[in-house]
Formats: sequence, structure tokens, C-alpha cells
Amino acid sequence: MSSTLIVLPKEFAYPVATAVSSFYLLLWQTIKVSRARKAAKVDYPQVYADKAEAAVNKAAFTFNCTQRAHQNTLEVLPVVLTGTLISGLKYPIAAAALSGAWVLARVVYTIGYSTGDPKKRNMFGAGAVGGLGLIGLIGLSTASVVSLLKAL
Repeated sequence: MSSTLIVLPKEFAYPVATAVSSFYLLLWQTIKVSRARKAAKVDYPQVYADKAEAAVNKAAFTFNCTQRAHQNTLEVLPVVLTGTLISGLKYPIAAAALSGAWVLARVVYTIGYSTGDPKKRNMFGAGAVGGLGLIGLIGLSTASVVSLLKAL
């Protein structure tokens, strides 16, 4: 039986730091959703204000937008975190840069979306920057895995 030693590059701390920054992003988004929920008077377990309520109540519509920004982040976060850590094994600086760009874009996305104007979710190109960060992490992860498999 053979054993394998995993040696992490010293720069691996950077992708790990950007991964941890996403925890703070989620915490901040959760607080924003909770405040918007309270202002809209949307009781648990209702995930969103219903369409009729959101049509007549600006606070309910804003809650839906804020909740959607958070939900969208949760939908893609597993890919971002996994991609950051996998690509960070081979390309730690690039992985940290792409992940950091994604997190910062998510902050701008959330600020814009939670204004209650869905079009503002892409202010300053947040959607494009976040999308490029995500696609970059997917590509870089693929390249990392191919490189690791070639070394076998």
C-alpha cells in the first residue's frame, strides 16, 4: 500500500482567504434579507412575498429582490468554493484573484439588487465580473485537474 503526501503551495493561503471571505458575504446577505423581511412583514416559512403582495407593496418587492440576490449567491457558491480550492492547488494566485473578483462582484450585485430595482443588480458590470470570475474558476479548475492527472 502506497501513501501520498499532499504538498500545498505556500500561496494556497490566498485562495483559502477568498473562500473565507465568502462566509462574510453570506452573513452580510443574510442580515440584509432579515431586515428586508421584517420591513416587508413577510412571515416565515414564506420564502418570498407572493406576486400580488409584491405588486402593491414596495417593501415586499424589495424583500423579494434582496432574497433573490442571496438565493442566487447560494446557488452558485458550491461551484465557486470548490473551483477556488481545486484551482488553488496548482494556480493559487489566479484562483484567489478570480474568487476575490467574484466575491466583490457579489457585493455590488447584492447592493444593486436590494434597492428594489432588479436592473441595478448589474451596476458597474457586477454580473459580467462575477460571471467571468465563475467561468475563470471552472476553466482553471479543469486545467488544474488535467495537470494533476498528467502527473500520475
